[in-house]
Formats: sequence, structure tokens, C-alpha cells
Amino acid sequence: MLRHRDFRRFFIGQSASMLGDQFSDIAIPLAAILLLGAGSVELGLLTALGLVPSIFLSLPAGSLIDRTGKRREWMLTADAARALAILSLPLAFFLGALNLMHFYFVALIVGAFDVIFFVAYQPLLVSMVRGRDYLAANSLLSGSRAISQVVGLSAGGALVAALTAPVALLINAFSFVLSGVQLARIRPVEAPPAGTDESRLRAGLHWILGNQVVKWLLLSSAVVNLFAYMGTAILILYATRTLGLGPALIGAVFGFGALGGVAGAATFGMMQKRLGLGLSAAAGALTLAGGLAVYPMALGGQHQAAGIMLIGALVSRVGIVWADIALGAVLAQEVPDALRARVGGAYRTINYGVRPVGAVLGGLLGAATDLRATLALSALGAISGAALRLRKPIRHLKLADPT
Repeated sequence: MLRHRDFRRFFIGQSASMLGDQFSDIAIPLAAILLLGAGSVELGLLTALGLVPSIFLSLPAGSLIDRTGKRREWMLTADAARALAILSLPLAFFLGALNLMHFYFVALIVGAFDVIFFVAYQPLLVSMVRGRDYLAANSLLSGSRAISQVVGLSAGGALVAALTAPVALLINAFSFVLSGVQLARIRPVEAPPAGTDESRLRAGLHWILGNQVVKWLLLSSAVVNLFAYMGTAILILYATRTLGLGPALIGAVFGFGALGGVAGAATFGMMQKRLGLGLSAAAGALTLAGGLAVYPMALGGQHQAAGIMLIGALVSRVGIVWADIALGAVLAQEVPDALRARVGGAYRTINYGVRPVGAVLGGLLGAATDLRATLALSALGAISGAALRLRKPIRHLKLADPT
């Protein structure tokens, strides 16, 4: 796949962007905790604000992108806007003006342009590679994402410990610039703009409701994400305050835990050949939920607790990558070209729309009860959602032969 010029440039840009994302994933909450004293409620709100735009923007963004047909241009705009928003955080820090409201504002802006970028992402990738090449390309991108998590989370924790969070955020802003430069260099043959009779906002949702495989995948994803984000919102706070882990050790746990994603990307093709596409999607979600169940079991001293957290991170990352590759393959082969961005927008509206709800619930429950108990509830709910993928329409799904 890397001999394909446009895909190679796309891959380089996305790898850089994903590496920067991992820096900010750990640097932003750690900065809020260590610099501003944020608690579980504040972290729940911060996580939620980054996800709220998915509820309101995914459907209109999908409709607009399909109607204009300019997927690459929309992604370039999103890269530029996210770079500027992230850059404002270290600038405010150096000027002595950093506060939680600034964090909330940046989370909202970055979340909005994340929606635009990722609604256009899958249609643009399909325009470059199709059929079984799509599965290979998506596996390669997932492997790069997993490696970026290993490097980014580990280095992010170390940078926060040694040089403070703003340095990590500067790297994140630069990564969006590099992503945009690579996108500007590709010239894929994109699907033509959809006609006005096909440009309704509800077209994507109507299509999903009529496809039994995608409909049940979406329901499963929504339940898993609702409960998973209850835990995600408080996980770093749990590691910091309940387990007493420092920034560098937290970065090492989640960084090395991301090696599970590398293993997931390397093994998905073999698993798919043995189990089929549908059962592989189910295996991914169940493995993810199983990894979440390990986190509340972290007990003992710092190193023992960190070791248990590492196991949870490894297992959950394997599941995330398996589930993501499987979902991408299903959508690539099931969704008509003219509806790709709108179906992606509708899927994202629901799949991501439940995440801020879960994040806020996790923050409130963590404050009202106990962080460990909240993580246990998060895992149980995710397991119930993952089990929905064992239904017949998904279970018997196979990878289609290229046409």
C-alpha cells in the first residue's frame, strides 16, 4: 500500500496527526489536574465538551460534504482550525492567562472540527483504495495509530513531568500542520457531489435503519461508548488520586498499553480469515469491554497497581483496533458512494453523541460515589453493549470479494 503515492502521503500525514493527538490526550487532562486542580466533575465536563459537537454537527456536516464533494478541502480546513485552537493553550500558559474556561473552549472548537475531519475521512480513504485493499490500508493506519499511542502517551507523560504540558500541546498543534501539508499534496479521484434529491440530512440515518447489519452495529457501538466514556472521563484522575501514580508512570502505563493496538492491527487480518468479518467485529467489542473490567481491579502498591492498569490498557487497545478495522470494512463494503459522508455523519451523531453523556455521568458518579465503583459500572455496561454484536445479522457477515 505504501507504493501508492496518494495513500503514502495520506498515511504520513495521518500518522503525524495521530502522534500529536496522543500527546494532547494525556497532556490536557494532566494539565487541568496538576496546574488548575481539576476534579472528576471538571474532567467529565472537559471530556464531554470535546464530544458534544458530534451530536449537532455530524448530520449537517455529512450532508454538506456529500453535497459539495470536496472532502479533502474540508479536511484541510479542519487541520488548520485545530492547530490554531491547540496553539492557543500554550500561548495562554506562557502569558499567565490559562484557566479552565479556556480548556473548555478549546475542547469545543477542536471537537467541532474533529467532526468535519472524520466525517470526510472515510469517504476520502475509500476514494483512494477499495475492496480488500481498503482492509489492508485501514489495518496499516490502525497499526500506525497504535504505534503513535505507544510513543505519544509515553512521551506525553514524560514531557508533562519534565517540561510541563504546554510543550506537549505545541507538538500537537504542529502535527495538524504536518497533516494538512500532506493532504494538500494528494489528488484522489473523489466521488461526485450528491444530487439535490439525495442531499437530505436524514438520508444517512434512513439508510442505516434499513440495513440490519449497520443498524445493530450502531446500537452496539452506542451502548459500548456510553459506558466506556463513563470510565474514560475519570481514568487519569483515578490513576493520579486513587492509585497515586505520577505523570511519567501514567504515561508509561498507557503508552506501553498501546502496544495492544499494534498487536490488534497485526492480527486482525488473520482473525478475520478465521472468524469472518462479523464475528471479528464482535470479538473486538468484547475484548475492549474486557480490558475496561481490569482497571477497577488495580490494587496494591504503585508498581503493582500500574502493572494491573497496563494489562487493562493492553487488552482494551487490542479490542479497539479490532473493532475499528472491522467497522471500517463493513461501512466500506455496505454503504453506497453517494451516501458515505451522510451515513458516516449519522453514525457519528449517535455513536459519538452518547459519549459526552457518558463522560458527564462518569464525572458525577465519580464525585458522588467512588472512582473504582464507577469504573466497574463502566465495564459492565460496555460488556452488555458488546454482546449485541453476537446477533445473527452481524455474526454471519463475511468480507465481500472485490468487484
